[in-house]
Amino acid sequence: MSGYPQIPSRQENLPAYRIDTGDLQAVRKIKGALLNLLALTFRPETEQLIILCIGTDRSTGDALGPLAGSRLKLLRPRNAIIFGTLEEPVHAVNLAETSATIRACHPSPYIIAIDACLGKTESVGCVDIGAGPALPGAGVNKALPAVGNVYINGVVNVGGFLEYFVLQNTRLSLVVRMAETISRGLYFALQNLPGPEIRYPTKAAR
Repeated sequence: MSGYPQIPSRQENLPAYRIDTGDLQAVRKIKGALLNLLALTFRPETEQLIILCIGTDRSTGDALGPLAGSRLKLLRPRNAIIFGTLEEPVHAVNLAETSATIRACHPSPYIIAIDACLGKTESVGCVDIGAGPALPGAGVNKALPAVGNVYINGVVNVGGFLEYFVLQNTRLSLVVRMAETISRGLYFALQNLPGPEIRYPTKAAR
């Protein structure tokens, strides 16, 4: 797929992509990268697609996952169940519990994990997408369980020093833009997949 800078893959013989969310074609590229990975690894006849958005609304940089999750909830994708929003975030304290809930409710989950990360200056604003688990907490030296079949990592700021301080002082405008781009690209990818429509409860039924 031309126009997709390759990055080192976590799984041999499977592609990984880096996409600049400032690119006018970013939504289309995210959609294409995800559809390519899903075609290679996802079995819709036996697996339930789960979108796991990791992070907390208490830190600007780390709010990428919950922001993307809340946006996806509003878009109401028809082929996936979403965990992790601004109202109900999935973070370091409840990640293991949420993972256990997913396994208990869905015997064959296929998880796309969205998380913020820190990186090099030239990578800020980019999204890395590939096969394999997300590694939440790695950027701030937290030992959290790896999770997911596909990862979407958004580089929200520069890493290498005072990581907690850097995450707290990340520009909200960048994180919101990245979350919007990720959620739209993911939404359009999901709408192209075969599978049963997920029926979301109405407010009156909650």
